[in-house]
Amino acid sequence: MKVLVVGAGAVGGYFGGRLAESGVDVTFLVREKRQQQLKENGLKIKSVHGDYSFSPKTIVSTDLSHEKYDVVIIGTKSYHLQNAIEDIKHFVAQETVIIPLLNGIKHIDVLKSTFLENQVIGGLCFVESTVDQDGVIIQSSKTHDFVYGEFTGIETDRIQKINEAFSQTKASIRKSDTILKDMWHKYMFISGLSGITTLFRSSIGPIREAKYGLEMIENLFLEIGSIMRGIGAPIDDHIENLQLHKINEMSYDMKSSMQRDMEKKESIEGEHLHGHLLTLAKENNIHTPYLKMTYSNLSTYNKQHFA
Repeated sequence: MKVLVVGAGAVGGYFGGRLAESGVDVTFLVREKRQQQLKENGLKIKSVHGDYSFSPKTIVSTDLSHEKYDVVIIGTKSYHLQNAIEDIKHFVAQETVIIPLLNGIKHIDVLKSTFLENQVIGGLCFVESTVDQDGVIIQSSKTHDFVYGEFTGIETDRIQKINEAFSQTKASIRKSDTILKDMWHKYMFISGLSGITTLFRSSIGPIREAKYGLEMIENLFLEIGSIMRGIGAPIDDHIENLQLHKINEMSYDMKSSMQRDMEKKESIEGEHLHGHLLTLAKENNIHTPYLKMTYSNLSTYNKQHFA
């Protein structure tokens, strides 16, 4: 099975590296600068689950071979999605399976409007990783999950083949029969966590301890849940309670990736996550004061740094 991973950063580089480590035929689609860096230094992973270094196969979007791949994994940020789509078009065959690992849900419609609908399956990941100034991927927590599956929940032949190829890695890569529900649940969690940590400019511990802190987090999850139920998203009845429990179980110093991006004055996914939720809320006349507050904070940040 030939796998193309879009990017060799914190997400694509980590999971693509773990797949290559297990013997999967992996190629990374990267920019020329990153390609040169990988040629000179290799792809290096430093992880609590074990380090790994190797010389990866790489291509750039202008590669003229137009080789086709069995699986394409997209691990970019939402604001890079359109470029990623253009970059992979030449490497996608009719039977190619596209697995997006982006946060949120809006990108699924974008991908299905470009490629054949049955080429796109569900996917998500939970991983705390970053790329240092030397291009080394640093993975620093026990959690390193990559989940995928058919939107129908059916265990098709192609899912079985992917499972056979992907299941022997040091990362937790697994198929799910409820991938759409899993994606909505993660959407709720990541929107709540990123929304509250960026609003307070703090790791989760001090927010939990602050007067009304947990109440604000709970209300934010309740608003997001009301939006998702309002549009008929397949979420569990008491998923907000589970999300709040996860927040309480997180380490004191845990920060969301969006918060870390803000600290580095980088682009953020507020429009893709919180903005899309507010659009759905407006369409369904759902009252969301806490979500509006978190979105206004993110919008202010964007105007300050990218206007």
